[in-house]
Amino acid sequence: MKKDNNRGGSVDIFQAHNPLAKVERERAVLIGVVKQGESRLDVEDSLRELALLADTAGAVVVSELIAPVQRIHVATYVGKGKVQEIAELAKEVEADLIVFDDDLSPIQLRNLEKEIECKLVDRSALILDIFARHARSATAKTQVELAQLEYFRTRLTRHWTHLSRQKGGIGMRGPGETQIETDRRMIGLRISLLKDRLEKIDRQRVTQKKGRSEFTRISLVGYTNAGKSTLMNALSDADVLTEDRLFATLDSTTRLTNIAANKQILLSDTVGFIRKLPHRLIESFKSTLDEVREADVLLHVVDSSHRRFHEQMLVVDETLAELGAESKPFLLVFNKIDAIDESSQLVDLKEEYPNAAFVSALRGIGLAEVKSHLLQVVESDFVERDAIIPVTDQKAVAHIRKVGEILSEDYTYARTTYEDGAQAVVRIRFRAAPKFSEDLEPLLARHRDLLLIDESS
Repeated sequence: MKKDNNRGGSVDIFQAHNPLAKVERERAVLIGVVKQGESRLDVEDSLRELALLADTAGAVVVSELIAPVQRIHVATYVGKGKVQEIAELAKEVEADLIVFDDDLSPIQLRNLEKEIECKLVDRSALILDIFARHARSATAKTQVELAQLEYFRTRLTRHWTHLSRQKGGIGMRGPGETQIETDRRMIGLRISLLKDRLEKIDRQRVTQKKGRSEFTRISLVGYTNAGKSTLMNALSDADVLTEDRLFATLDSTTRLTNIAANKQILLSDTVGFIRKLPHRLIESFKSTLDEVREADVLLHVVDSSHRRFHEQMLVVDETLAELGAESKPFLLVFNKIDAIDESSQLVDLKEEYPNAAFVSALRGIGLAEVKSHLLQVVESDFVERDAIIPVTDQKAVAHIRKVGEILSEDYTYARTTYEDGAQAVVRIRFRAAPKFSEDLEPLLARHRDLLLIDESS
């Protein structure tokens, strides 16, 4: 157990630039629970991540407590003795907030707050609070509000109970006072409205994507704070927000990027993944995460300096499986290699992952390697084709040049078996991704009856 009895704490950057933010940060006590079959080391590592989440939400962590339990108590999650220990610790350090690393039921939240007499949130509520803080676009705000309402709908009694003595703060930054004051029926109507709004956003995105169909689409994925946005900026000269904080980026950003001469791709940054990511967030962020589902290639960014990056990679793989994107072609990119303490670690990492790229996005190291590796992945399933197109069909020629990589292009003459006259044609040999076959097949089929004339005869 660790304590810090210094009242208050430094004000974070967000608060310094936001006149509506609280000047004094809430004092938080973190609670981890070691259940049967779990490792204490895993819980300690999860608490370190929870401390980062609390800091991002605007709290200062003043103490931590790890509670081994034989079984989960239906009423209070932990046993009566641990509840009393938490209550005494909260009073001792003058805590404003108790944060559980696991999700709690509405009954458990209500009973624990009654016994401890301190505001209490679980991991999901904390993440939702961070998302509410970082939502910038109308889409992100809609997605966050939907996730919050789904979460709060079963916890209305708890929120009403605390309105008289809690005003704002972590876990209370909901979709607005007017929503907290409504009953379940009104919240249900609001949820329906938000879902309709997101469906409209999805339809708009489908329309927007039609203009992008000729490009290969790459999505950056990875654990939160792995450096995806920094890599996005480095590869595409974008201006995506980058902070050394969890979930600094919620909105997907897409940029047209060159990875080789005359080779452009669409590169998209997406929200980071995390352990115990609330399922309701995945559902609410469907339109954002569709960038991952519909990508042609995934760029999996890993924080190579993190001591447990293997576990973070596993979390990303599990989340991708939940999204139905686990079978997509991908490139592993180990970021932050400049922060690795021992050079031997980098050598071992390269031996373990020989097909990966190794970069420092912040310092611009290895970016050419990323583009080279990415080009290989993108072109790994390209199919070579031949086409004979009349020179008068410039629309077809232009489309082949747009979606394919031209290997050779010759102008000659051709004719059909049912016509005597010859016509000028262009014979194009090209490579293209299988995703373009649906558009190319009808185009090539129109001219399959053309036969080249042997000029020597």
